Amino acid sequence: MRINRKLSFAAAAGALALLTACGSSGDSMAGHEGMSSSSAPAATTAGASPSAAFNDADVTFAQMMIPHHEQAVEMADLAATRASDPEIKELAVKIKAAQDPEIQTMKAWLTGWGKAAPEGGMGHEMPGVMSEEEMKKLEAAKGTEFDELFAQQMIAHHNGAIEMARTEQTDGSNPEAKELAKTIETAQQAEVEDLQKILDRL
Repeated sequence: MRINRKLSFAAAAGALALLTACGSSGDSMAGHEGMSSSSAPAATTAGASPSAAFNDADVTFAQMMIPHHEQAVEMADLAATRASDPEIKELAVKIKAAQDPEIQTMKAWLTGWGKAAPEGGMGHEMPGVMSEEEMKKLEAAKGTEFDELFAQQMIAHHNGAIEMARTEQTDGSNPEAKELAKTIETAQQAEVEDLQKILDRL
């Protein structure tokens, strides 16, 4: 399953790169027509502070990570009434507490950059994202079955976020966005390790 997700992400990433290069990605890239790639010099709005500088990679990171985080929060919410393992419940609370504020931060960036926030679901094929069928399966599970499924799915979900965060650290230009990406990578890598330990003992 993870291999398929990686392949899907590679295809999606390639499509995004083509859209960025062609300047045909719609409103999300408005104002970047003069930038040939995500490695182009950062664009700064007139009169904006230096921290407002951003490039296409920063915009893509925020627009993709917001719905990615939202799904993780949705998964974490399910644990309150369905999980039986106390560590799963504790970790789910931790995930929501970390990612909810990050969602708001990224939405504020997009507003400040004059870019559209994602609406109506995923919008892009992203690494680690659960399908509608997988989410329904998680919603229907309870007890140990839920605990195992949650751990498996959240590990895949986190690994996808880590992949996206690493891309932002490499290609982004906004210092705050790159710092958040580093935080996401570090925190979620630790949670993946915790989830794997839980999964091994279940």
